[in-house]
Amino acid sequence: MALYSEKVMDHFRHPRNVGVIEDADGIGEVGNAKCGDIMKMYLKIENDIIVDVKFETFGCGSAIASSSMATELIKGKPVEDAMRLTNRAVAEALDGLPAYKMHCSVLAEEAIRSALEDYQKRSGKVLWECPREASEEERCSCAPETEPAQQE
Repeated sequence: MALYSEKVMDHFRHPRNVGVIEDADGIGEVGNAKCGDIMKMYLKIENDIIVDVKFETFGCGSAIASSSMATELIKGKPVEDAMRLTNRAVAEALDGLPAYKMHCSVLAEEAIRSALEDYQKRSGKVLWECPREASEEERCSCAPETEPAQQE
């Protein structure tokens, strides 16, 4: 049995939506100090629809594949759907990831969430209400309910 699915290998070898959106409406960057992976997501949003999404990832094949698949899952979708994307959905869309690589799908979920939080700040649109004040460095943890991130 192969360590990685055909889909993981395809998204690693031929990643979709790689690059930068210069006039992005939301930008999110996250990293994992343990493995060194860094993901940056760029969103272009019109009428509450994600019309374009790009990413830059410094990391392993699973991180690149997770970033690529995550962008495919939210492109053309309402912002509300993107807010609900889970790492589990990313991993399932890739036909699975090895347990020790599940953190890559978590980073993809977090990068999208971070970009949506940035969009909310920039646009002034309320995507969700934060009951407390968070500092610039602190990531808001009160965003819409999703399943807890699974790192197995």
